[in-house]
Amino acid sequence: MQDTPATPSPAPVTPMSRRFRGFLPVVVDVETGGFDWNRHALLEIAAVPIDLDAEGRFILGQTACAHLEPAPGLEIDPKSLEVTGIVLDHPFRLAKPEKEALDHVFAPIRAAMKRHGCQRAILVGHNAHFDLNFLNAAVARTEHKRNPFHPFSVFDTVSLGGLAYGQTVLARAVQAAGMEWDSAQAHSAVYDAEQTARLFCTVANQWPQPATATA
Repeated sequence: MQDTPATPSPAPVTPMSRRFRGFLPVVVDVETGGFDWNRHALLEIAAVPIDLDAEGRFILGQTACAHLEPAPGLEIDPKSLEVTGIVLDHPFRLAKPEKEALDHVFAPIRAAMKRHGCQRAILVGHNAHFDLNFLNAAVARTEHKRNPFHPFSVFDTVSLGGLAYGQTVLARAVQAAGMEWDSAQAHSAVYDAEQTARLFCTVANQWPQPATATA
C-alpha cells in the first residue's frame, strides 16, 4: 500500500500577502550597456524587497545586488558606460556570470516571499518595464527556472511620483517627497533601487489600505 503524499501546507495569510493580492513588491534597478534588452548587456542589478514594520508601514527590506559579466554576444555602447561610470575590468568589480548573478539576487527575494506568504514578486521600478525587459531577457538567456517575478505586471514609480507629487523624473520625485538626492551616486543600481524603494514606500504609506487588505 502506497503512502498518500502529504498535502503541502498553505501559505500563511499575512498583512503583506493581503495587501497586494499575494504579490510581494520588490524594487529593481538595472544598469546596462544600452537600451535594447535583446542586444545590449545587463551589467548591474539591485533588488530591494519591500517589508513592513511593527506598525504595518512599508519599509525597505535588505538589498541584494550583483555586478554581471557581459553575456557572450551582447553589445555595450560606450556612451552607456560614460553615464553609469561602470569600469568593466575594475579589479574590485567582482562580476558574476548571468545565471550566478540571478541566483544571488533571486534567493533572498524567494525567502522574503515565503516569509510574507506571497506567491509571486511584482517588480517595482522607475520606468519599470525597462528593468523588467532586461531581467526577462537574462532569465530567457540563462533558461532560469526559478524567476520569482510576474512576467509582465509592474508597479511604476513614474506613475506614482506623477500622481503624488506631479514629478515623473526620479530625482525630482524623491526630492518632492522630502528626501535627499545625491547626483554623484545616481546610476548605481543599488543607489537608484534604494531611492526608488524609499519613494514607493513614502507614497504607499500615505494611501489608506483597502478594507480587503485589513480584514
